[in-house]
Amino acid sequence: MNFDVFFDAPLHIQAHAGAAIGALILGLCLYTVARGRLAHRALGMSMCALLAITVTTAFFIRGPGGSMSWIHGFIPLTLMGFFGIAMGVAGKNWQQHKNAGRGLVFGALLIPGLFTLLPGRLMHAVFFG
Repeated sequence: MNFDVFFDAPLHIQAHAGAAIGALILGLCLYTVARGRLAHRALGMSMCALLAITVTTAFFIRGPGGSMSWIHGFIPLTLMGFFGIAMGVAGKNWQQHKNAGRGLVFGALLIPGLFTLLPGRLMHAVFFG
């Protein structure tokens, strides 16, 4: 592992990656705690806060020429996941809440996270460079 590459990256990229990794860890921990309890609510809100940081910093990450890459297509999916989670809680529709939460963990964290391991991306250089 080459952490020098990570620490040489701009601060917004470090914040983006750190928040995403933290959100992923908390998201996976949510599967181990009892639903509806204080621990579940605290972990869930913390995960959403980290995901909000991840989404916000993603807008500042640009590729060559100043354009966003195709992986930024996950931003609207993440925002829809936030909406689904909130609407599920507000309406006490726990199935909707559960589905939106799983969608965030898989569709906003795991899948894009795997794409960051492709050659030419920062996480590839950190783990395999």
